[in-house]
Amino acid sequence: MTVTVYSKPSCVQCNATYRALDQRGVEYIIIDLSEDADAFEHVQSLGYKQVPVVEVSGDHWAGFRPDKIAALS
Repeated sequence: MTVTVYSKPSCVQCNATYRALDQRGVEYIIIDLSEDADAFEHVQSLGYKQVPVVEVSGDHWAGFRPDKIAALS
């Protein structure tokens, strides 16, 4: 299972997402949308306009979603 978190600097909801993933022992990759134009386009193509966007095994969501994070562990 690969968990990708698309984020940007100084993002409160992103930091909350990292903490929740860390607490559950879920490994993840962080992609900074302010530095990766292709990733930014990908997130927009999914229909999101806020961060974080979390993508895992074909599922994806935006914002801090403790319910979705709990389902990963």
